Amino acid sequence: MKPRPSGSQERGFTLIEMLASLGIFLLVSGAAFTLLTSSQQRYRTESEVLTSFQEARLGLDQMVRDINDAGFPPPTFANADPAKVTTAPFGWSPNYTIPAPCQIGTGGGGTCITPTDFDIIIETEPNPNDLACAPNCSVEWIRYQLQGTTLMRAVARKQASHDPAVDTAQAGFVPFVQNVVNNSPTLQVGQFQLEAAYPLVFAGGEAVPIFQYICDTPSVPQNPPQPCPLAGPDNAPTNIRDVAITLIVAAPLPDATTGRPRLVQLEGRGRRVNPNQ
Repeated sequence: MKPRPSGSQERGFTLIEMLASLGIFLLVSGAAFTLLTSSQQRYRTESEVLTSFQEARLGLDQMVRDINDAGFPPPTFANADPAKVTTAPFGWSPNYTIPAPCQIGTGGGGTCITPTDFDIIIETEPNPNDLACAPNCSVEWIRYQLQGTTLMRAVARKQASHDPAVDTAQAGFVPFVQNVVNNSPTLQVGQFQLEAAYPLVFAGGEAVPIFQYICDTPSVPQNPPQPCPLAGPDNAPTNIRDVAITLIVAAPLPDATTGRPRLVQLEGRGRRVNPNQ
């Protein structure tokens, strides 16, 4: 009679089973890391879009406020110093100091160097409630100009017999809104225009004006006011009443899923409330 074994034998995993388990673990881990990476990229893209939207919105709001205040204080304000009152709601070049207003155009038309589709100079006292200097606060020229894909801002104190375009350029521009693609190079505009998500942003592959001007027509009153290029003899910076603003901003990074550019289009309107005289 054979003796009975004192303990049962335990069978371990074979090499093949270990390799199979390791392979399954690696597949599951790889899928999890891929999903995590994709989620992080998508979150980063969405954060960039949100940041671009917020910066553009803040910039748009500031421009609207400046335009609303254009022409304050008016020329009839009780102050003999020309630097303390506005000559006109909007500065222009050339011929500001004569003055012989130029003609506002679109798409490169007109005789104005500024204002244009991408360049505007606002003449105003930006701090009308500043009691420290009222009623002798200095008027300033506030300029917005698109340079490449950056909307720049410059501020210069108004001086009698000075050209606002020259003075604001000498004062120095600072970046105001980044990645503005209203007037990107033709190739880039064409790329955006072909994107299915943005079929109407760049209609015809043409640049989109940042500033579009509506003029009063004092010589022949019209209701509603006319776009400045159609205002005939009243087409001049001194008669600008409304400014429609369009900002098209691209996120710094393309969409993480599709690889396509992400655009945000914002629109606003500034309406000058101060009179010419």
